[in-house]
Amino acid sequence: MLRTFLAIFMAMSSGAIAEAPAADQADGLRASGRDYTVERLATNMFFQDDKIGYSRAWIDAQPAVKGGDEWACLAEALYFEARGESVKGQFAVAEVILNRVDSPRFPDSVCAVVNQGTGRKYQCQFTYTCDGHKEIINEPRAFQRVGKVAKLMVSGAPRQLTDGATYYHTRAVSPRWSRKFARTTSIGEHHFYRPQTRVSLN
Repeated sequence: MLRTFLAIFMAMSSGAIAEAPAADQADGLRASGRDYTVERLATNMFFQDDKIGYSRAWIDAQPAVKGGDEWACLAEALYFEARGESVKGQFAVAEVILNRVDSPRFPDSVCAVVNQGTGRKYQCQFTYTCDGHKEIINEPRAFQRVGKVAKLMVSGAPRQLTDGATYYHTRAVSPRWSRKFARTTSIGEHHFYRPQTRVSLN
């Protein structure tokens, strides 16, 4: 494992790796123009052998984290959209946001996905960005927890909970759009969906 990482690190340092890994392309991710850093490659390798514990005890035991803009946008979205969810539910919401980043149907950065439609009445994708309330972090411990979830996810942790979902809603509502999509799973207070796959008759 260590030798493989060192080989990848040396290859990237010399410019030998210029494209996204083939595995990501096979998963349908947009590889063109996307930068894959040593950190992300190393994290992907790490998570092949070490599993995430989807529990509050496990996430609270992880060290405190900080990050860049993408981390901050994801952490903020998780705080306002899912801080009352279980840790597993928070990871699931993070998956949806990152699945959108990798989908050609949506913007190609976390911040752009989270803020899509903000400023246009009834057009925002995440309610907290256009509900008229100022975004204030009043629960620092909850933010620290979702910050850890966000850090793991933007660093390349596996997305294994929602089966590629790019949409979700709470159990309290039943939006019309949900009838057009395939529900992939339900976790905590949310149902998760992805567009129906069209079957070719040719």
